[in-house]
Amino acid sequence: MSKKVVKFEYEKETKNSVRYKEVPDEGTAPIIGSLYVQKWFAGTSRSIEITISKND
Repeated sequence: MSKKVVKFEYEKETKNSVRYKEVPDEGTAPIIGSLYVQKWFAGTSRSIEITISKND
């Protein structure tokens, strides 16, 4: 199993959610792209991190 931490930065706010854009490692393509997180959870966070586990 391999794990990857993906970083996101605030992009914009919608009615009920916050959209974050992925900040890929230099020289690599984005894994997820954009991510919508509900406002009740995102709060005022300007950046978030997601850990992805891949079962080989």
